[in-house]
Amino acid sequence: MKINLALWDRVLRFIFGILLTGWAVAGGPWWAYVGVYMILTSGWGLDPLYSIFRIRTAKMSDRNPVDHAD
Repeated sequence: MKINLALWDRVLRFIFGILLTGWAVAGGPWWAYVGVYMILTSGWGLDPLYSIFRIRTAKMSDRNPVDHAD
């Protein structure tokens, strides 16, 4: 799987995702449910919107975690 999110990006997404989702569940605005998307993308390490716009916060070595030594 291709990864386009760096570790720092994944951690920030997870924290803000928890905060936004908690706010939405507590009676916040409907758009705060975007926190669920942030939590899911932080877990996968892949953001489809970043892929569409060709944005990468991960370094090349972070994107290919499997060593292909012969």
